[in-house]
Amino acid sequence: MARSRLGFEIRTRLGQRIEGVFPRFEGRIEVLSDGRHQVHLRMFTGYVEIPGKERYTGWMRGEEFFDAGRYPVVEFDSVPYEPQLAERGGGIHGRLILRGVSHPETLQVEPASCLRAGYDCDVVSRGTVQRGRYGMDSWQLALSDRVTFVLRARLNEAPKP
Repeated sequence: MARSRLGFEIRTRLGQRIEGVFPRFEGRIEVLSDGRHQVHLRMFTGYVEIPGKERYTGWMRGEEFFDAGRYPVVEFDSVPYEPQLAERGGGIHGRLILRGVSHPETLQVEPASCLRAGYDCDVVSRGTVQRGRYGMDSWQLALSDRVTFVLRARLNEAPKP
């Protein structure tokens, strides 16, 4: 997933979209013995940034948002799913651990725009979470409670069984 990009979006109460990126993350797809796939993602919060906005970057890494000092990693592990989902689109269910709190969440995969999704075009997925459920409830008057994670995945090689 070296050519992949992982970011997030949050809206202000006035409708402005703030976009952030995780320049450092790990992701892999595991092929299970029955042919189904499982996704494992780890995002490193100490590197999260809002490009061009140093103050926002500091705030996102700070105690009121991702709290990188205490919670350096956000993790998502999917339940097994059929590999055709990458082409046709649909939901990948799994468990998100954010700020030490775990909840089931779903990544919505968009239908592929090419025949070899992940190789010739990005596999695009989005997952929207309510940040208050994860203890990220500061700035409620200024920011929406919804954070959308956006993954644009490119695979380097076929997943290994």
